[in-house]
Amino acid sequence: MYISVKGEYALQAVFDLTLQAPSRQPVKIAGIAQRQKIPQKFLELILASLKQGGFVESRRGADGGYLLARPPESIKVGEVLRFVEGTRDEKSRARRNYDSPFRELWERVNSGISDVLDQTTFADLRRTWTDKNSKFVPNWEI
Repeated sequence: MYISVKGEYALQAVFDLTLQAPSRQPVKIAGIAQRQKIPQKFLELILASLKQGGFVESRRGADGGYLLARPPESIKVGEVLRFVEGTRDEKSRARRNYDSPFRELWERVNSGISDVLDQTTFADLRRTWTDKNSKFVPNWEI
């Protein structure tokens, strides 16, 4: 599976919104861009696309910004990637030689990757990330 920079940034943006989701407050594009190190103009295009896909929603005004359109438990990594990347993976497979001894191997690899992506929600990623980061908090008490 090919993941472009746009796809990676889209995942990072949805993950950032997932971290902010419990507050249900809109998140400013500038904040996401800064935290995730994504160029702001590119992020604006990505978020507009994710909005069309039903992954995020926007709010206008001084207190506006973006927030998840659905709970993070219902947004799978695979569906975001497929929406952003389109059918690029299908095109690359079409170029492969179907008489190749590796064809079945690559199909199994792609299937395995898709299975992992389709079973992983952004809530899973948030849980794993917060658990990982909370385990290694140094305690400087004497």
